[in-house]
Amino acid sequence: MDKEIYSSSQLIDYILEIGFLPLLNSGINGFCAELIVSPDCRYTQFEDGGWDWPLWKWKGDIIRSGNIVYGKFFNKKAGFISLNFWPEFCNYRRSKNVNLSNDAVEQTILEIVQFNGAMLVADIRKQCGFGGEKMRHTFDSYISKLQQRCLLVTEDFVYKKDRHGRDYGWGSAVVNTPEKLYGKENCISNNSPSKSFEIMANHLKDKFPQFTMQQISKLLG
Repeated sequence: MDKEIYSSSQLIDYILEIGFLPLLNSGINGFCAELIVSPDCRYTQFEDGGWDWPLWKWKGDIIRSGNIVYGKFFNKKAGFISLNFWPEFCNYRRSKNVNLSNDAVEQTILEIVQFNGAMLVADIRKQCGFGGEKMRHTFDSYISKLQQRCLLVTEDFVYKKDRHGRDYGWGSAVVNTPEKLYGKENCISNNSPSKSFEIMANHLKDKFPQFTMQQISKLLG
């Protein structure tokens, strides 16, 4: 990629231009936010054990812009999708994952969020009875599957505060249904799932002629 990004506003503009962007390694060489931002904005670990990662801190700003959807969409890895392409992506992904009735936990999570609206993942986990840190990874895998199916998205992140009132740590995810966050009209396409895929694939091929159809198919999944 020939871009180098220095701010969240630049990254927002770039995502809106290209439509889709994984946060980290996507399996397509160089195609992720981590590798197109300036080296100063990438993850840095200090000798005292502390760290800085401006890109990580931008996620909330990008989501709150209202034009970009964030979640674990790309092979269960996080990434961004322009709201312009969300109806097509949602249409295509949901057509491949129609039935939740065979997984009671996923159905329960979805019902809780549909009823309550935006919730911390930790609070949903407690309501579902997945107490203790040992159950956290197991529960998070259910959240990832629901995001992969475009049934949940990340609405924001909540951070702990230090004694000076500054955010610190990795942050806790707040999730919601895309219908409640962006409106039902932005989650529906009038196209067939195959047409939705064609629209997205043609756009990516136009923006990145070097991508193979196999790479695009894997990305859109």
